[in-house]
Amino acid sequence: MVNVLFVCMGNICRSPIAHGVFERQVNEAGLGHLVRVDSAGTHAYHVGSPPDERAQRTAMSRGVDLSRQRARLLDADDFERYDYVLVMDEENLHNALRICPEGYRDRVRLLLEFAEARDEREVPDPYYGGNAGFERVFDMVEDAVEGLMGHLRRQHGL
Repeated sequence: MVNVLFVCMGNICRSPIAHGVFERQVNEAGLGHLVRVDSAGTHAYHVGSPPDERAQRTAMSRGVDLSRQRARLLDADDFERYDYVLVMDEENLHNALRICPEGYRDRVRLLLEFAEARDEREVPDPYYGGNAGFERVFDMVEDAVEGLMGHLRRQHGL
């Protein structure tokens, strides 16, 4: 079993989109029994809340349902439970590494490291913008999780 956790600040925009897109890709590949997917936030602003309505609308328009997800806070145990802790930007990378126990830091990476066709390193936070920002995030995430799936196939023989 390979365990993948996506992380952003509040766990209502970027990481739920990544969670939903990757979960769909895993299930379409018939790997749901081999890959566990979840998401979390580095701040407790929205714990228990569903994803942002704009994130849900954007995802649903592309065939991904985020409605069952609820925001939760990243905790130190997550670094032991998840083989990959994939964060959206440098600020959240720093926040995640700050609580990461010794011996697990190699599990924490920027999600866009897996986006082979992109030069960007960070998925921008669309929270304070309009719908176009959510569309852009979705496109970036799709590229990254495609690369992630290739990585998991090579590294874990999936």
